[in-house]
Amino acid sequence: MPAKLSVNLNAVAMLRNRRDLPWPDVRHLGRVALKAGAYGLTVHPRPDQRHIRFSDLPVLRALIDDEFPAAEFNIEGYPSEDFLRLCEETQPEQVTLVPDDPAQATSDHGFDFRTQGEMLKPIVARLKEKGMRVSLFADGDGDEAAVRLAKATGADRIELYTGPYGGCFDRPEEASVFLDLLGRTADAAKAEGLGVNAGHDLTVANLPALAARIPHLAEVSIGHGLTADALEYGMAETVRRFRRACGEKI
Repeated sequence: MPAKLSVNLNAVAMLRNRRDLPWPDVRHLGRVALKAGAYGLTVHPRPDQRHIRFSDLPVLRALIDDEFPAAEFNIEGYPSEDFLRLCEETQPEQVTLVPDDPAQATSDHGFDFRTQGEMLKPIVARLKEKGMRVSLFADGDGDEAAVRLAKATGADRIELYTGPYGGCFDRPEEASVFLDLLGRTADAAKAEGLGVNAGHDLTVANLPALAARIPHLAEVSIGHGLTADALEYGMAETVRRFRRACGEKI
């Protein structure tokens, strides 16, 4: 099965927040993406609300529940108490936990499961008890021992941090090295019974090779590159382009 596409709306929200105006409308573009066949929507609400605002969460939750009940809502963020309460209030189908500092511009590394695994166990259990699938942001560095420790947290999936791979857009030989490491990490996760998601700097150009190397890839969450393409092709056609890059026949 091709990887499912979750459209990250953070960049849309950041553009909206440049001016205190209601456009671009996050809900409307989320609707356009889902109508075009996206499997779900992703948001990363940061404490300073510099892109997605806390007030966006119930709006997007209602959009999915009322109009696209087969779609999924994925909320990602650092597992602070405030973030966990937001998830419990919103009840996304999936929570993706990331280890980044709230002040970071964007996520740029996975968890160190050797030092943070024990901290994650009760958090994972708390979210799963509420019926949410839990994915943990992980470095795609081929570290099989780290994958086993990720499994020990009780998480359902890992999300491969694909930033280094995406950053090699003009260096194909270097990209192939990172692709091999991502693939080895994904293989180790599959062997442990963990689902595999991926995200960060994925594009129509680099997705096909990733999907070919990781045929069991469950989901990709894409925001920046997808939003950039939407400026040229429109949101609906961009979603279709990314779905085809994931391997869907449309």
